[in-house]
Amino acid sequence: MPLENLQHPKFQELMQEHIFNMVEFLFESNQEFGVACEIEHVAFEPELPSKIQKSLPEVTLFMLANYSFESAALNEEYLEFEAGFGSENFGSLVQIPILAIKQIFVGEYPILINLASMPEEMEEMEEMEEEIDSMSVLLKNPENAKLLKKRKQ
Repeated sequence: MPLENLQHPKFQELMQEHIFNMVEFLFESNQEFGVACEIEHVAFEPELPSKIQKSLPEVTLFMLANYSFESAALNEEYLEFEAGFGSENFGSLVQIPILAIKQIFVGEYPILINLASMPEEMEEMEEMEEEIDSMSVLLKNPENAKLLKKRKQ
């Protein structure tokens, strides 16, 4: 199955439900865990100092252990927890959209991998595909192709 098919809204919905159920199970089992997520979709309250924010990699691993685990909450859209950052242990509430979670770890073992993209990424991909499709339709007409060649010269 091509990866594009895994970006379908139905697959995104199934993946979000699966991630939610997995995290819920870990909470019910009182099992600490880690989540690797796309940092661009993560919200911090209060905002992290820019030096700390810039130091976070594109895919960041958060370990929900001790206080972070105890402070964690889950709803249909987000995983939230409190965490400390940097040498000053700057405290912030971390809010991660469920679909931004790319992997879940227990210890060093990955127990979930998410290949679905966030919905807005899907919309961007569809817009790009539409542009490509409309261009190919335009170029199928030989008269249009001639006009484009003249314009490039």
